[in-house]
Amino acid sequence: MAGFEFFGLDATVLGEGAAAGETLFELGMKYSVGTEVPVDLISAHMWFNLAAAKGNAEAVRLRREIANQMSDAEVAAAQRAARDWLALNKRETAASAIAA
Repeated sequence: MAGFEFFGLDATVLGEGAAAGETLFELGMKYSVGTEVPVDLISAHMWFNLAAAKGNAEAVRLRREIANQMSDAEVAAAQRAARDWLALNKRETAASAIAA
């Protein structure tokens, strides 16, 4: 199943804009090729999906390539994981803003 480990990253590092898209893209690469983590196409698809939402064009292409290697159920799981991650990140960002 998709993992949400950041290996030292927190939500504030991901932030907004192009830098965030690049960080999310790098996580997708790690999971797609097994750099520092086991290969996990669901997680890779999730991270590429999030990077694509931040405007990373290469993530769009790689997400499509990975989806071609996945079952419909796996793609659906990756999409759910991305939505869950966005919802969790949104809550954590809001909580951080309130605490500051």
